[in-house]
Amino acid sequence: MGLNVTQKILKSHLVEGELTPGAKIAIKIDQTLTQDATGTMAYMEFESLGIPRVKTELSVSYVDHNTLQTDFMNADDHQYLQSVAAKHGIVFSRPGNGICHQVHLERFGVPGKTLLGSDSHTPTQGGLGMIAIGAGGLDVALAMAGQPFHLECPAVVNVRLEGKLQPWVSGKDIILEVLRRLTVKGGVGKVIEYSGPALKFLSVPDRATITNMGAELGATTSVFPSDAKTREFLKAEGREKAWKELAADADAVYQEQLVINLDKLGALVAQPHMPDNVIEARKLKGIKVTQVAIGSCTNSSYRDLMIVAHMLKGRTVAAGLSLFISPGSKQVYKMMSDNGALSALINAGARVLESACGPCIGMGAAPNSEGVSVRTFNRNFKGRSGTADAGVYLVSPETAAAAALTGTIMDPAAAAKKLGIKHKSVALPGKYDINDNMIITPPAPKKSAEVTVIRGPNIKPLPAFDALPATLSGPVLLKTGDNITTDDIMPAGAKVLPLRSNIPAISQYVFERVDKTFPSRAKDAGGGFIIGGDNYGQGSSREHAAIAPKYLGVKAVIAKSFARIHMANLINFGILPLVFTDKADYDKIDQGDQLELETGDIRGAITLHNRTRGITIPVTHTMGARDMEVMQAGGTLAHAARAAS
Repeated sequence: MGLNVTQKILKSHLVEGELTPGAKIAIKIDQTLTQDATGTMAYMEFESLGIPRVKTELSVSYVDHNTLQTDFMNADDHQYLQSVAAKHGIVFSRPGNGICHQVHLERFGVPGKTLLGSDSHTPTQGGLGMIAIGAGGLDVALAMAGQPFHLECPAVVNVRLEGKLQPWVSGKDIILEVLRRLTVKGGVGKVIEYSGPALKFLSVPDRATITNMGAELGATTSVFPSDAKTREFLKAEGREKAWKELAADADAVYQEQLVINLDKLGALVAQPHMPDNVIEARKLKGIKVTQVAIGSCTNSSYRDLMIVAHMLKGRTVAAGLSLFISPGSKQVYKMMSDNGALSALINAGARVLESACGPCIGMGAAPNSEGVSVRTFNRNFKGRSGTADAGVYLVSPETAAAAALTGTIMDPAAAAKKLGIKHKSVALPGKYDINDNMIITPPAPKKSAEVTVIRGPNIKPLPAFDALPATLSGPVLLKTGDNITTDDIMPAGAKVLPLRSNIPAISQYVFERVDKTFPSRAKDAGGGFIIGGDNYGQGSSREHAAIAPKYLGVKAVIAKSFARIHMANLINFGILPLVFTDKADYDKIDQGDQLELETGDIRGAITLHNRTRGITIPVTHTMGARDMEVMQAGGTLAHAARAAS
């Protein structure tokens, strides 16, 4: 029996377990990446391990999230990140160099390698044929320390692409179609692997868009083969030596298969407030748009912005509408400046922002109240844009440009016909403009030892947590519904993100969008429990959605099911993640009920006592032996310290 691409890479990196779906495995990590919103905490955690220099082949620290410097905090974090990178052998990508996933694709991604990143959209690199996985910062810190990454062996879903993309349709429409079919829960415990005859027409930028938004499926990661298109891209980036061919065997086996005929695929739109709420663009009529934002790690490549420039050239954005554009990297920005495309965007009325995440994480460019924002981003969760009552629609660059010109959501093919725009395929450069002057390589070990790490006043020490007690008791602090996101638990945005290195301060924003009283109630009660629905903790990899609730005294989360990264983060910080044996038991608990759990031996059956109702409820978990050891120690750092003593 042959192997698929996923199995080939996992097999070559396997250090523990067997490649059986659902089994606990551990893999060697070749590369890591962080971004500044998660990086400060990740490097503080790495420092606590007492290891002088990273043990990976490559670790890169990017600054792309907290670039809006309204006070000293973000700037202080940038100094910390640059100095800690120099101290410990980490490559540093300076502010302005670009979005981590776009820059890593251009300069560092290598087919067949593994990458662990403290950002949920790390799977972008699957577009190059990597197994690239998003994780919490602590897992990334452990990988930098040379430890393997532990996970459940994923099932592999094959998405076979047939036919060819039609004019005005692009990679974004492919992943929106996958989301429409599989939903935001459909990828949990799985890798999405792409194949089929259409791949010979699909560029690496389009592939990266698709693997990027695989995160919205809840998938472990997504991956394409490494083929002639991959080689072509790496050659243009001056990195052809990094290329290797990687393809599934002819008799490879998959657990599921999905077939998409690109000949029949049209422009799609994800409506508010979920990425899987997908509909054909042609079916949305008369929706007036007040803002368009083009960019993010999903759609900010040279290919994406050149098609937008072509559509906007010689035209003006619709009245009453603001258009924001964020180039994905300095490379993209500079090349568009040199070839005149940037002038076309500026002349059309676009407001060109820096090469950073910006509006995608609520860092500026919030829509107007009750506004309609059309974005080429990856998430449209309620309030994520910075405006609680705005409606965010996720689209391709083609559909976004059409909305910018017409002031309404419409099919880009219809808009082009109306405006007299002829379709033009974007020819990718035979050679990209390569200038790595914004990338700082670390000094040699002897010089690194002399570096002093700079810590501003906003950087606070990591809180310490106790081992798991024999009994957990307290009130239900909050009961949530399905698909609660990490944005719901720990918001992003310009107000909160600068506090990522200050747990006492950031904990005051836990569940701010759900219940502003949560932090004070948790403190007054001495902690307690959270009851969740299905897919609890979907979205970002931010470990702050675990460590901040832990700081407030949250002892356990009992849910119908968990998103992968968030459950791992709960374990890392000693919050017990339990699931209902029978999902119907969710209805037997109300907010305010007093609960009690016996946790002396979490290896066996666990009984939850609802003291308020006088009933017992069976609960369980999916933790492996190592996870249970970590939990009983009080979290991963405590477990590592215990193992070292």
